[in-house]
Amino acid sequence: MSLLNAKDLVIKFGGLTAVSGFNLNIGENELIGLIGPNGAGKTTVFNMLTGVYQPTSGEIEIMGEKTKGLKPYELTKKQIARTFQNIRLFKQLSVIDNVKISFNYKISYGLFNCIFRLPGYYKEEERILQKSRELLKVFGLLEKENELATNLPYGEQRKLEIVRALAAEPKILLLDEPAAGMNPQETTELMKLINWIKEEFKISILLIEHDMKLVMGICQRLVVLDHGQVLAEGTPEKIKKDPKVIKAYLGEEVAV
Repeated sequence: MSLLNAKDLVIKFGGLTAVSGFNLNIGENELIGLIGPNGAGKTTVFNMLTGVYQPTSGEIEIMGEKTKGLKPYELTKKQIARTFQNIRLFKQLSVIDNVKISFNYKISYGLFNCIFRLPGYYKEEERILQKSRELLKVFGLLEKENELATNLPYGEQRKLEIVRALAAEPKILLLDEPAAGMNPQETTELMKLINWIKEEFKISILLIEHDMKLVMGICQRLVVLDHGQVLAEGTPEKIKKDPKVIKAYLGEEVAV
């Protein structure tokens, strides 16, 4: 089953064409890497897929439904979630509150229940608290639930952002440079974590990453962008030997 299908996406900013003729199909339980030089249009593609930008032309379907005109929060309801290249947490809120916020669009009680603190309000709040704690425990962050997000080490802030995305219960998770700023040991741990997330949560993952060891080590399929166009697509083994990719991006064959 196709979870996401992007057809002939084009986006222009004034006279500049940032992405042209982009196609992508994401099936169930896939792990796909979107790679390319800086400025190739990778984050722009993410922004189109998640409703931050509307394509100039082309169309996007999520589970067979067209997403034209939908806002990011509306696409979250379609079970697509993302992280950002620059970490976007509520830095002055606690770890647990950062996660609870992600359940906002699924809250079942109304304004009346909230104002008068009726039993339905407390029941729903307890459910959200427990779900949030379950996710934090899985990622080794439960002991820090009451710490401010800004006080977490960089690697744990990255984990917290992934936890928040997973709280939305997506079928498709988009990770924008999840290893940015991490040391080699943290990157190795992240590789294992991403693979585990895919299998444990039964979701598909599309990630942008510059660390070739990471993408070659875990991705089933790679899409290479260059100057806003797809240069190549295929397995990591095929991509690392593609002369066009080597010339445009890798520079040499990657040792895995």
